[in-house]
Amino acid sequence: MIRLAGLRVHYGSFAAVDGLDLDIRRGELFGLLGPNGAGKSTTIRVLIGQRRPTAGTVTVGGYDVVREWAAIKPLFGYVPDRENHFEEFTGRRNLEFFGQLYGVPKMRADVVLKMVELSEAADLPVRGYSLGMRKKLLLARALLHEPHILYLDEPTANLDIHSAEVVHRILRERVKAGATVVMTTHDMDEVEKICDRVGIVCRGKLVALDSPLALKQVHTERKVDVTRPDGERLVFDLDSDRSRGELAAVVSGGGVATMRTREFDFHATFLKLTGLAFD
Repeated sequence: MIRLAGLRVHYGSFAAVDGLDLDIRRGELFGLLGPNGAGKSTTIRVLIGQRRPTAGTVTVGGYDVVREWAAIKPLFGYVPDRENHFEEFTGRRNLEFFGQLYGVPKMRADVVLKMVELSEAADLPVRGYSLGMRKKLLLARALLHEPHILYLDEPTANLDIHSAEVVHRILRERVKAGATVVMTTHDMDEVEKICDRVGIVCRGKLVALDSPLALKQVHTERKVDVTRPDGERLVFDLDSDRSRGELAAVVSGGGVATMRTREFDFHATFLKLTGLAFD
């Protein structure tokens, strides 16, 4: 559905995106991750038509973003990280206004308001909405014309647990219906929970691409931390036959006060892959 081939985007002499190659499949939920300044936002700006590539090609649904933009524009919905609602309008009026741009009937506003659980606030001015309500209204707006592609920047920021679950459900339903979803997020639990694949970018380049499970399997430390009854701490390597035997002996001898396996640490993995801390 989306293909980036040698994408480069320069701001003066600075390469925000530096030869990025990436294919995003039709009907997948794709997570785009990276530290601040990695090139995530610039890549999204190219995809939504706010920034022209300096070099390389980008196609969406087979259309070139530079030469065939008119064909691409109706295909996607976009949830920015910063809201741009009309404060004096009600939630419903905001959606009706934007719906006119896509020629959707006014009743569609009520449908998407119900989807994001804002029906009861539909006739309240947006200036009285909470941060979470404003974020959900952005998603409702992006869903108005039932786009084939959704681009979302931190879609669950400022949402409570229930509202985040609502967003996750909507995104998975859209993917199940054949849509393609591309999202940026800093929530690693969210990545593992809903993303089909993850692309990690650093300094404008792709440094890792796989499913969350595959990344977890490759980068999880296969070690067990044991604390003995006298407080002594031991570490056993599960990839070593000798170490596994030593662990078995300690356990069978009753010399364990606490024992735990090391879980996948995305932040440590990110640091290893990029050399940078995750912001």
